[in-house]
Amino acid sequence: MPRIAVIQQAPVLLDRAGTLARAVAALHEAAQEGAQLVVFPEAYVPGYPAWVWRLRPGPDMGLADRLHARLRAEAVSLAGDDLLPLREAAKEHRVTVVCGIEEVDAEFSRGTLYNTVVVIGPDGTLLNRHRKLMPTNPERMVWGQGDASGLKAVETPCGRVGALICWESYMPLARAALYAQGVQLYVAPTYDSGDRWLATARHIAREGGCWVIGSGCALQGRDLAHPLLTEAGLYSDPDEWINDGDSVVVAPGGQVVAGPLHQKFGMLVAEIDLERVGVAQRSLDAAGHYARPDIFRLQVNTRPFAPVEFRDDD
Repeated sequence: MPRIAVIQQAPVLLDRAGTLARAVAALHEAAQEGAQLVVFPEAYVPGYPAWVWRLRPGPDMGLADRLHARLRAEAVSLAGDDLLPLREAAKEHRVTVVCGIEEVDAEFSRGTLYNTVVVIGPDGTLLNRHRKLMPTNPERMVWGQGDASGLKAVETPCGRVGALICWESYMPLARAALYAQGVQLYVAPTYDSGDRWLATARHIAREGGCWVIGSGCALQGRDLAHPLLTEAGLYSDPDEWINDGDSVVVAPGGQVVAGPLHQKFGMLVAEIDLERVGVAQRSLDAAGHYARPDIFRLQVNTRPFAPVEFRDDD
């Protein structure tokens, strides 16, 4: 049975190289534990912009501009192969990696950021890139809207892996799109935490008959001690838990088998029995025998959205 590891640790905030080094070290540790799939939190490289939940829209706009500039400078360009250290580590240990990143658009304006999750195969290749469809509340001042070109489940040695980011798991049609593609390992990198999120993870495992791997963003005040934030006094208590984490692994049907990892850093390790997917879906297959396509239809536009189309009509 495949073994998975969920890494719940803080990034080196606004430092792409430092965070990647930390991720590679964690991947080495997970591989030593026998993990074949390693999962990192939402926007892990170079860190979730937690400050958006504390800045005031008017008075703090100047600080928000400076933080965004720093975030953009340290964001990941997939075209520039900024994830090379993580891809090489995945290849070295022959593990599949799911990791949240701040991605900078490298195709058009080069200015927009996206909340992205990538799947890296055990040969180091990029298997999928999914950009968050709808940033939540103040996140819309940081990230653009993604499209459905990456809304897919991909084959890996551990099973069919699909990922939705944070509150995308509250979008029923996005979940349905993954169920219809036979997702077996539903990975949810998320800033959400607490009882409501854990109830959601259990519900999805029941509804989809799939394994749910929730990867939480555990952060304390000390993890946000960047000079720009320290000067503003946003996180004055280094021991304050800004986010509780609550990484969790839920089996098909809704049973919690590992976690939640609450207000602590560490690594969850769990064995994944893919046969339990078939057992759960025998009675409830939301995209199969329990669907009513004669009544309900879902259409998903998987074409990449491009702001400009360049044509050579000659």
